[in-house]
Parts: sequence; structure tokens; C-alpha cells
Amino acid sequence: MRSILTAAVAAALMAGAAQAEVHEVKMLNRGEAGMMVFEPAYVAAQPGDEIVFLPTDKGHNAESIDGMLPEGVEPFKSKLGDEFRLTVNEEGVYGVKCTPHYAMGMVALIDVGEAANVEVAKAVDHRGKAGKIFDGLFEQAAQ
Repeated sequence: MRSILTAAVAAALMAGAAQAEVHEVKMLNRGEAGMMVFEPAYVAAQPGDEIVFLPTDKGHNAESIDGMLPEGVEPFKSKLGDEFRLTVNEEGVYGVKCTPHYAMGMVALIDVGEAANVEVAKAVDHRGKAGKIFDGLFEQAAQ
């Protein structure tokens, strides 16, 4: 009986893990949307999904933006040129920038489940082109 219960628990855990999606985001010098971009720059995800940031050269990273994380999520910052994996467990929007190319508009928005923090995230001021890019990303999130 115990082995049947153990097998049932293991199957349930594996089924939950199998439902999580992996979303790949390329960090590009040149993409469809222009120079110095995340592609895609908008990701609709569910709690438990993993976002994988893939650098195309050594000059890119992924860093959270102050004021643009769901409550309880720790800020993050990857090293330049490193692949970075982020599991999004909390619902809300996650603002991400490439540190060296932030003012050039290299930003991304991850939208996870119910976006409870969207108004707070929208109120964050950004440098250079980043604000304009985020305006478009928030429009995608509203659809």
C-alpha cells in the first residue's frame, strides 16, 4: 500500500512539474524590433514557469528593475554574458533590463497570472527609450 501511495505522490509531483513552461528570451545586439533588444520583450507566463535569458554576446545581462517586481520577489542580476534562469512563482509583472543597454530601451516585461502590481510598475520612471518601450509592453499585457 505504501508503494502505491508513494507512486501516486510522485506521479502528481511530476504532472505539476510537467505543466510548467520554459520561455526563452534572447538577448540580441540586433533583432526584429531593432538594436539591443530582448526577443521576445513581452512574455505571458504562469506561476512556476521558467524564463531563460540567452545572451548572444558577452555584453548583455538580465536585471530586475526597482519597483517592477511582485511583492515577495527578490531582486536579481545576472553576470554579463551568462545565461540566466528565472522561475516566476509569484503573480504580477516583472520588469527586466539589460544593465549596459537600459537607456537604449533593452527592457522586457514578464506578465505572470494576475498582474496585481501593474499600476505600481507602470509608475516607475525609466531612462532613455526604456519608458517608451515599456508603454508598448504594458499595452500588450492589457490585451
